[in-house]
Amino acid sequence: MPDGALVSVLERSRRLGFLGPGPVEDHVRHAQGFLDALEGVTGRVVDLGSGGGVPGLVLVVERPELSVVLLDAMAKRCAFLREAVEALGADERVEVVEGRAEEIGRGEMRRVVDAVIARSFGPPAATAECAAPLLRAGGLLVVSEPPEALDRWPEDGLAMLGMAPRARPDDSHAVQIIEQVDECPDRYPRRIGVPAKRPLF
Repeated sequence: MPDGALVSVLERSRRLGFLGPGPVEDHVRHAQGFLDALEGVTGRVVDLGSGGGVPGLVLVVERPELSVVLLDAMAKRCAFLREAVEALGADERVEVVEGRAEEIGRGEMRRVVDAVIARSFGPPAATAECAAPLLRAGGLLVVSEPPEALDRWPEDGLAMLGMAPRARPDDSHAVQIIEQVDECPDRYPRRIGVPAKRPLF
């Protein structure tokens, strides 16, 4: 059973329209794929487009040893996330950052993050371009992926960002794992909005 305080904050997220329909427990169960993929990861994890709190808040509860950054561009969602973090008693190890990923990737978090997670953040190319600048060499991007999806993460395209795809986990949780094999080139990310408007692949 999911943590009671976690269920409570996610139910509030759904009432606010930040989390999709269906039982909260289903959203928590979906987040298990991210938790499995992050086994062995330590240090700092950034949740891109945290909005409704999944998988970021699930990670906060299940992996209390991690330093988590919940990143979202919308003020209302960030306000909810701050309240949720306080309700979960995780203020000291969780930071809520309001801003665009393209800007954050040019700041103090560039190339220092151990893992980036993303659920419904955007198309593969935009997600990769926003995640790569944050990741240190050897870091991981774990992103939600439809079970039937094929060839959405081309090796040539990811290589432009210093990334390479890992084999998808063979289980019921649909995630794709991308490794930051080299540092992201200085020219990425491009200006706000450009990764989505003019995708690299």
